[in-house]
Amino acid sequence: MKINVFSIVKNDSLKPFYQDYIKQCRGIGISLELFDLFPAHVAKAQKISAKEAQKSYTQTFSPHLSQHNVSLHPQGKMMDSFEFAQFLEGKSEICFFIGGAYGFEEEFLKKTTNISLSSLTFSHQIAKIILCEQIYRGGSINVKHPYHK
Repeated sequence: MKINVFSIVKNDSLKPFYQDYIKQCRGIGISLELFDLFPAHVAKAQKISAKEAQKSYTQTFSPHLSQHNVSLHPQGKMMDSFEFAQFLEGKSEICFFIGGAYGFEEEFLKKTTNISLSSLTFSHQIAKIILCEQIYRGGSINVKHPYHK
């Protein structure tokens, strides 16, 4: 299984934490790749308005949409780890999207499954760590690895 995580982020100082999960995922048959995207048009749009910023996120993410796409969104479906594992099961590739500071535009959300990691708000970096851990946990559940216990 291949899982791509795309996020709108300029500088991410937590990369060493993600590397551990990338390595662990490889051990259970998941190729986890993280893509930090912050093109110039995003920086410019964020200075104009929230609506323009959201449009720039859609423009940045749209080329990366595949068959199974998931946006992290506050009003998305909440799942426990076992439901998340079931969601991952049987898919060959999934793309996860973590929006920028202004969230997603409705047009983009309609093209994705929307999930929420929590009713709390997290920084993009923390959300990415939680997502990577849950990907590893879900994969572990699916291959009957004892990590999730």
